[in-house]
Amino acid sequence: MSGRADSEISETQEEQEDLVDPAQEARRARWTALVTGAVLTLAGLAAAVLRLAGTAPALVPGAYALGAAVCALAAVLGARGRTRRALWLLIVGVMVMALGDQFD
Repeated sequence: MSGRADSEISETQEEQEDLVDPAQEARRARWTALVTGAVLTLAGLAAAVLRLAGTAPALVPGAYALGAAVCALAAVLGARGRTRRALWLLIVGVMVMALGDQFD
């Protein structure tokens, strides 16, 4: 017993830090889905407005607006706790926006 007396206490503190509260993880995932969906929605709407003002075909701003609507739906689902579906909808929304960009 030549070790320090508080060495065992620090080991239990490290173990407690490794344990993550599942409710806190779920809350973080909901906020991440909500914020990401909102940012992508705003970016899609801004791109739709900019493309609408330009000489792009009507399909391009429509694709951006549709992608933004899908991302908005993902933000709503993410806020309600459907984070896996929200992630997939975010991916689909960005893909729709990228497809619209290809027609430009």
